[in-house]
Amino acid sequence: MNLLKILVVDDEEVQNRALVKFLKSRGYSVKGAYSFDEALHLHEIENFDIALIDLRLGKKSGIDLLTKLREKNPLLKGIIITAFGTIDSAVQSMKSGAVEFLTKPINLEELMEIVKKIESEVILDESVVLKDHNHLDFDRSGIVFKSSIMRRVLFLAYRASKSMAPVLITGESGTGKEEVARFIHRVSGRMGEFVAISCASIPDNLLESELFGYEKGAFTGAETSKRGKIEMADGGTLFLDEIGEMSPPLQAKLLRFLESGEYWKLGGEKVKKANVRLISATNRDLEKMIEQGLFREDLYYRINTIHIHIPPLRERREDIIPLAEHFLKRFSKRSHKRIKGFTKEAKYHLLSLPYRGNVRELRNIVERAVVLADGEYITTDMLTGFEGEEKKILLRLLDVEKEHIKKVLLLTGGNIKEAAEILGIHRNTLSKKIKEYFGKLEDLK
Repeated sequence: MNLLKILVVDDEEVQNRALVKFLKSRGYSVKGAYSFDEALHLHEIENFDIALIDLRLGKKSGIDLLTKLREKNPLLKGIIITAFGTIDSAVQSMKSGAVEFLTKPINLEELMEIVKKIESEVILDESVVLKDHNHLDFDRSGIVFKSSIMRRVLFLAYRASKSMAPVLITGESGTGKEEVARFIHRVSGRMGEFVAISCASIPDNLLESELFGYEKGAFTGAETSKRGKIEMADGGTLFLDEIGEMSPPLQAKLLRFLESGEYWKLGGEKVKKANVRLISATNRDLEKMIEQGLFREDLYYRINTIHIHIPPLRERREDIIPLAEHFLKRFSKRSHKRIKGFTKEAKYHLLSLPYRGNVRELRNIVERAVVLADGEYITTDMLTGFEGEEKKILLRLLDVEKEHIKKVLLLTGGNIKEAAEILGIHRNTLSKKIKEYFGKLEDLK
């Protein structure tokens, strides 16, 4: 199967089926759509590389469709086909992003020349960046892979890096969303910094000032002015991790910045501008959050121009051993140990685990094994017990934290602000822990 995925859009059933059959016979992944709306639906499900579109789709325009498809994926190549070839329509097609304009009846040899040309450009890009997984700069990108599915993910990330379109990276916790974001920035050639911020780790009332910055005197305690992450990322990339945790009011302010490139620092009197490439990430279902009124639909479509999904480690088990060996080399060097590798049984054990924590969990397992190792090879005994023994330790630590919070709250008479200061954590964090451990403050006994 060739690399390219092609969408054929023609409301003439015979023509559509003939083109789909022809391109499939040449080894391409091809889908056919018979209407404007069906094409949009298919493109939501699959990210196509080429769209072969009839100029007239009933009462709708193929050029308008191409524009819509390229809003979703600016890297898509469009080929407009029509029985009504004119100079004006050809010019309009090119302006909408089409690479070629073909008239009916289609010369299949000419069509193949165009497709092959696009394919050669794609393969050339891929050979330079992803020729072999061993050619990646693992220390800088943090990405190690062997599976074809991750090869596709990284190639899409590379192609996305060549545009300014916002990228949304989705995937379970620990799959490596930030590493892919850093990869996009590194190969993009942008001269500014890569600035990352977790929307989940900062209380909402502080997140706004972290993003936009503030001037001296903007609020109590603002004794000096501070640059925000947006200003720091000017000319570079801003990575918003766990964007699903951002409150709707702050989402509106972010949307306004994305649409205009302008923002105000807290307490500022002058509008500021920043040239920022946005990459967002989340492990939550944003579409479900939109239905629940927790996430703005307009912001979702603004940040989701290019969508990259990173599959969990259990769905790409070919990557487990290469990743484990990579971590083994790193942690052995750090621990000044000369560990040659894993025994065969140890590898089988690593391949059998469910990895609910994904790559992060695998890294922790290997790091622990290196600490315990006293020979040249990691054995199964050094890998087992992680979920049992350490889970018990974790539970004991949680019990200690719960008991300590309880004592401080009783000491302060339930004053959350005072208790948070004693514990050295934000009051919002303390409130979350109270809810987690005790339900309500009134239930504390």
